[in-house]
Amino acid sequence: MPERRKPTKKPLIFYYLITLAILFVINVIVLPMFMKNSITEVDYSVFLEALQENRISQVEMSDDGQQIYYVAQDRHGQTQQYVTVAMPDPSLLDRLLESETKIQFSRIMPRQISPLLTYLFSLFVPILFIFGLGRVFSKQLQQRMGNTMSFGKSNAKIYVEAQTGKTFRDVAGQEEAKEALSEIVDFLHNPDKYAKIGATLPKGALLVGPPGTGKTLLAQAVAGEADVPFFSISGSEFVEMFVGMGAAKVRDLFKQADEKAPCIVFIDEIDTIGKKRGDGGLAGNDEREQTLNQLLTEMDGFDSRKGVVILAATNRPESLDPALLRPGRFDRRIPVELPDLKGRTAILQVHAAKIAMEPGIDFEAIARATAGTSGADLANIINEAALRAVRKGRDRVQQRDLEESVEVIIAGYERKNATISPKEKEIIAYHEIGHALVAAKQNNSAPVTKITIIPRTSGALGYTMQVEEDERHLMSKEDAMNRIATLTGGRAAEELIFNIATTGAANDIEQATNLARAMVTRYGMSDQFGMVAFETITNPYLGGDSMRNCSGETSAAIDREVIKIVKQGHERAINILKDNLDKLHELSRALLKKETLTGQEFMEILNA
Repeated sequence: MPERRKPTKKPLIFYYLITLAILFVINVIVLPMFMKNSITEVDYSVFLEALQENRISQVEMSDDGQQIYYVAQDRHGQTQQYVTVAMPDPSLLDRLLESETKIQFSRIMPRQISPLLTYLFSLFVPILFIFGLGRVFSKQLQQRMGNTMSFGKSNAKIYVEAQTGKTFRDVAGQEEAKEALSEIVDFLHNPDKYAKIGATLPKGALLVGPPGTGKTLLAQAVAGEADVPFFSISGSEFVEMFVGMGAAKVRDLFKQADEKAPCIVFIDEIDTIGKKRGDGGLAGNDEREQTLNQLLTEMDGFDSRKGVVILAATNRPESLDPALLRPGRFDRRIPVELPDLKGRTAILQVHAAKIAMEPGIDFEAIARATAGTSGADLANIINEAALRAVRKGRDRVQQRDLEESVEVIIAGYERKNATISPKEKEIIAYHEIGHALVAAKQNNSAPVTKITIIPRTSGALGYTMQVEEDERHLMSKEDAMNRIATLTGGRAAEELIFNIATTGAANDIEQATNLARAMVTRYGMSDQFGMVAFETITNPYLGGDSMRNCSGETSAAIDREVIKIVKQGHERAINILKDNLDKLHELSRALLKKETLTGQEFMEILNA
């Protein structure tokens, strides 16, 4: 169901009361101030003083003989109008005639605003004021209600090459995806070449992959390469408060696309409207299903020969309706996976091109240390390295800035002011050396590159970094058991040296348990169950939640087998540490002294 809109914060009567109050102030205070005449009232003695000083130029007695209006210069030379009370003064007329300023006896009217102007001001200004407030309140109300007056408009953003500014040169590490999309771009540029042999343009291409791998960037690059109008809209923008509005927006979007063909339409997060029908809702009558039905109809209705291509992106392809994925709608499914070693190196180089770098940067070394990261993560690593260089007062990024930024992304910033007791620090040192020593004494384990006991903002009190020398795509049962032994090496060192178990192994235990469970339920690496799958991965691109498919009795047996595997790894770790107890003490003392050991320093002490 669409999200319920929040009600307006204040009722409409509140704004009407404000308007009435403003009108009251205008009529009672403002208008009288404008309409008040500009005549100054003075005493009769002031009038006589001005007459004696020959500052009066005009005088007039009121009809009732009670007031005298006169024009005179004040002591600053400014001409003003005055009024005073008439007093019995028989010689006043003679003194006026004898004045040196030749006083004029003409009628002086108070300066008043024109009645017509007063009428227009009092009638039309409040009307215009109310109309203006109404427009302002109407716009605010529309914004709070989701702009419900724009019925049926798709709200799609239209870009061209100059606006997106992206081409395939800006996309690295996704060569297969670029190759598949390049064919669509070529079709838009040279449709006759394909029409000659009878081929038709794919109606739609679905970009599928984890977050941060560059699906939206690829779509923008297609727009830049094709040099055609590019419509971009999110799936959530089709979901409206009113039933039927999403379908109307789909119709409007395809109408605009048809008018501007050839063009590209990009729908981001299409799973918002493309979920499988029948999964709850109102059995085909809810807004989302109507929007999906309209999208299916529109994709069937438009002619691909006009050059309208639909691109869509999602992290949840398993949730999409099968009707949306059949041939003739989204003809192509283009995986946009996490980059491999070569791809990560290329991505780092693309983002580093915008940053001032020292010569001789080894991007491949950084790529090896960032296995499993996305393009967005790698861009963040480059940016963090640039920020670190600025903090250190340098104008160029160095290799150590990149290495430190990798650790920042993985474990967070260093907590240099964290207070840790000497006893706890010693336990942490033995814990980390336990991991490193078990890893180093096993075959086919990733080499140790760094050991530190400096706390990090992620909550880690220390960590051991291992980096594979080559890109690995497969993991054998022996590799999995080695990994479990390495993960349990920290707890094994605590038990062996201090005869205690601390909370520092919590994350190690979680990883070891998950790996052992996967060996039993998914990888077929259990002697008891063999090649039988008991779990199904859902949302593989969004964390990989698992759903167990077995009876309660089998589930209990699986738990026992997982416990057995973890115990085997733990026993292997203890045996390795017992066989190398002297090196465990020596390495731990070195780590306590330096707080950080590089992989080279670790191996020199181990092999000494």
